[in-house]
Amino acid sequence: MSDTPAAPGAVIVISSHVVRGAVGNRAAVFALEMLGHRVWALPTVVLPWHPGHGRSTRMTMPDEDFRSIIDDLVAAPWIGEVRAVLSGYLGSPEQAAAVAGLVKALRRRDPALFYACDPILGDAGGLYVPVEIAGAIRDLLLPLATLATPNRFELSWLAGASLETNAAILDAAVDLGPSRVLVTSAIPMMSGGTGNLYLSGRHALLAEHRLIDNPPNGTGDLLSAVFLARLLEGLPEERALQMATASVYEIIARSRKRDSDELTLEQDASSLATPMAMVQMRRLMHPSQARKK
Repeated sequence: MSDTPAAPGAVIVISSHVVRGAVGNRAAVFALEMLGHRVWALPTVVLPWHPGHGRSTRMTMPDEDFRSIIDDLVAAPWIGEVRAVLSGYLGSPEQAAAVAGLVKALRRRDPALFYACDPILGDAGGLYVPVEIAGAIRDLLLPLATLATPNRFELSWLAGASLETNAAILDAAVDLGPSRVLVTSAIPMMSGGTGNLYLSGRHALLAEHRLIDNPPNGTGDLLSAVFLARLLEGLPEERALQMATASVYEIIARSRKRDSDELTLEQDASSLATPMAMVQMRRLMHPSQARKK
């Protein structure tokens, strides 16, 4: 467990559920709970394993049932416990509308509610959700987000532009809308590396580490959850980014060393609480400074 006690309150996590593996809610719930946060978990789809492992049965939560559960949560006597929402993989455009309704209802009770939107759309190979879902995330959820955590391809799709430099990524992050944007797979400045680029009103930061080939699935889900957990603890943004990046890098490295096809979270809980991996932190020129020139 983290040495720093988490502030009271629960996090609603809304994403996919797999029977085997550590992606979607399986990754996010584990990480948040290990770092001291209570979690309410709502699945959007249920699969036996990640689709990258091969074809399998897919059960999407029916839209009417999904919305009814959201309505139940809003009306629940414990809803005042909730201080944050994290959404990830969605199974239909209607689920995006229901999540938007949840966030708006919670903000009527608590304007300070933190909403983290992981816009899971695809990767360098293209979209792996229907364009209708991608559009609903863009139009309904991102405008509500306190924090968005796209990968570089997802940000490129949302921006409608190729993002070949970190300056271009930062400009696209500004235009995305949320006040905080964390972009994975940013342009590394160190040879053989990869980076997480973070933009807020105060910071433009790049957290870099060595690139590990063929990482298991679920790293984006894990990073979003760990970074959210660290921010909810009240850590400064730079420290939160450094610790979250170190945790995920360390877990990827250890999982690959075991030759595992999944993140070995159950064996690497210490990497969540007290990561030891070295992360190169760089301060970049903030777009607001660049535009003054």
